[in-house]
Amino acid sequence: MRVGVITFPGTLDDVDAARAVRHADGEAVALWHADHDLKNVDAVIVPGGFSYGDYLRAGAIARFAPVMREVVEAAGKGMPVLGICNGFQVLCEAHLLPGALTRNDRLHFVCRDQWLRVENNETAWTSRYDRNAEILVPLKSGEGGYQADESTLAELEGEGRVVFRYVGGNPNGSRNEIAGITSANGRIVGLMPHPEHAIDALTGPTDDGLGIFLSLLDAVVSA
Repeated sequence: MRVGVITFPGTLDDVDAARAVRHADGEAVALWHADHDLKNVDAVIVPGGFSYGDYLRAGAIARFAPVMREVVEAAGKGMPVLGICNGFQVLCEAHLLPGALTRNDRLHFVCRDQWLRVENNETAWTSRYDRNAEILVPLKSGEGGYQADESTLAELEGEGRVVFRYVGGNPNGSRNEIAGITSANGRIVGLMPHPEHAIDALTGPTDDGLGIFLSLLDAVVSA
């Protein structure tokens, strides 16, 4: 399993994402923001950080990076793509996922371990979880409030495309306590919390996040 991990100027969780891929017995392939080549990877992770300094809006500049043109094209052909935190923002800006991420409702950066409920375990990134399982992973973001209009929310809820939901209180004002969503085909997932920081008990609050990357292994092998 070859998984591309993108680095933009300002990315700071690419090393952690690559480590998580290796923990799942995959090969992490570094992708630079100016690349026009995805290097024959089987999947792509758009990691967290502050791409291009989060100028304009978080993820707004990164969506125009050359590598993202390749990601959009590959995603259209079914390649699994995961966006974590700033990566989630980039995927929404690139219209690979609907909605937008806005400033937290209390206008403060949130950094804490966060419980999530798995709402959909039928995506390329969540098959290792039981539906309604609760997992504990870190959350660290200043623009993490998921927003969408009523028709989009109804579509996401009606089609089962909410993948993760916050448990124990809404940390950022996200509509419907949404922490992560998926594309209609279940191949693209974006979430605000950081599963790559919870892949073993030594370095994270739990190893609950490892299921994301093991799920991808299953999806790639079955494909």
